[in-house]
Amino acid sequence: MIRKKLWILVFLGLILSLYVNLSASPKDLKVFISVDMEGICGVIHWEDVSRDGLDYSLFRKLMTLETNAAIEGALEAGASYVLVRDGHGSARNILPDLLHPVADLLRDWSGGPLDMMEGIDETFDAVIFIGYHARANTPNAVLDHTMTGSIYSVTLNGKLMPEAGINAFIAGNFGVPVVMIAGDAAICQQSQKLFGKVITVPVKEGIGNAARMLHPQRARELIKKKAKEALLRLDEFKPFKLKPPYTLEVTYKDEIKAEEMSWFPGAKRTGNTSVAFTSSDWMEILRFFSFGID
Repeated sequence: MIRKKLWILVFLGLILSLYVNLSASPKDLKVFISVDMEGICGVIHWEDVSRDGLDYSLFRKLMTLETNAAIEGALEAGASYVLVRDGHGSARNILPDLLHPVADLLRDWSGGPLDMMEGIDETFDAVIFIGYHARANTPNAVLDHTMTGSIYSVTLNGKLMPEAGINAFIAGNFGVPVVMIAGDAAICQQSQKLFGKVITVPVKEGIGNAARMLHPQRARELIKKKAKEALLRLDEFKPFKLKPPYTLEVTYKDEIKAEEMSWFPGAKRTGNTSVAFTSSDWMEILRFFSFGID
């Protein structure tokens, strides 16, 4: 009888051990990676990110490799699905044949307001930004701008927004947190101030119009390491959300653009070159913004 009870205890112990091991294993993750180009390691000039630039082919390759580093980190953290959104310029920069074969790639623009976040939905667990840059008029930043060269600044509910902020706002409205961002030191600092909790990978630091860079291989090693770390610590991050109603104010460099956007239904001129739009519907906010960057 004692031997029988011992066997029952051993059997129950094995069942419990199996349950604990299964519970401790990383869950399947869906990861969304939005990729820009100005923040890629090595990039310093507008020619580097322009299709007619002499070294564009080199930098689109480095863009693809940095994306691969993030994918590899995600896979090691348990990702079962990765969607990469090419978010720079033509949205046809990442080299499909060089991209990690596990990932899906979204290329070109649909014309919809999700823009650099096209493809995101509530089924994703985390967002990673690669190759991102600081908002327009940021000192000691590499190729700083906000969506287009015609915009001086963007605020959302009074907060100055880089592209990372707008895109995190989109992800946040689907309930998905931004867990990591790689780019220049300036956007890393802006993201930490805006989101509170986010893992950053500064791959270069602006010095006026110049920048001190990591070697691209070191940058990729850090991106892979930090992507894995961020996803393994997923519970620590929260979606970036703001309380409605939302007020988006765009200040343009050109008074004519502000006049044009003031005719958008519901928009109000707030200054010589600024226009604001208020709504409790975050998608309406994005529609207004997308019309302003055409």
